[in-house]
Parts: sequence; C-alpha cells; structure tokens
Amino acid sequence: MDSIDGLSPVVRGSTDVPGNGLTIAADRTGGLVVLTVRGSIDILTVPQLADAVREAMSGVPAGLIIDITAVDFLSSAGMAALVTAHENIAPTSRFGVVADGPATARPMRLVGLDETITMYSTVDEAAAQFAEERDDPYSA
Repeated sequence: MDSIDGLSPVVRGSTDVPGNGLTIAADRTGGLVVLTVRGSIDILTVPQLADAVREAMSGVPAGLIIDITAVDFLSSAGMAALVTAHENIAPTSRFGVVADGPATARPMRLVGLDETITMYSTVDEAAAQFAEERDDPYSA
C-alpha cells in the first residue's frame, strides 16, 4: 500500500473521488440532442466532453442541451469547454446547459457564464424553450 505522507493510504481506482471519471449519455429526439453528463469535468475529462459534443453535432441537430446536474465537480477547464461548445454551435443550432446546484450552476454564475450561455434548471425546461423558439420564426 502506498501513502502520501507515510500515514494516509492512497486509494487507487476509486470512482467516488472527484476527478476520477466522467460518463456521458446521448439521447436524440427529433432534432434535439441531450448529453447527460455524470462525474467530474476537469482538465483530464474535458477531451471526453469535447468528443461527445463533436459527435452530437455531427448530424447538425436543431439544438444541443448539455445536462450537468449530476456533475460533482466543474473546473475552469470544464467551463471553458462549455464556452467553446457554445461558440462552435451557436451559429447553426440552439445551445443550452442544464445546471442546478452548488457544483455546477453556482460556479458558472460566479464567473458570469450565465450571461453568455443560456442556463436551465431542468432538461424539460430547456426542451420546452427550444421547441417554443423553433415554432417562433422571429426568435433568435
């Protein structure tokens, strides 16, 4: 058994520690793609999120919702990845992030991302807004 300070054991392979893993599930319904993200979004897992966004956008959907309500840690690298996704998607499709809680919504609001990225409390709320905008020819 290894230790950092000679006293505390280092646990290897635990998925309960923030930063150790990320799972992403994609759900396509009509022209909408919802990516449901669980785990930690940090410098190590951002490439996985970026790949999932690229794959989701390959079919040029009408909208992409990234649900991060089950994310337990959102680093600055993770927030930067969300901004990059927004910038790449916004010209052709609608984009929103579902974030509700201290690990996701709070840091995004603290750095002002809620002024750049449309944030929702639930996937249903985001999907309803996307549907309303799709039906309104004058919406942005």
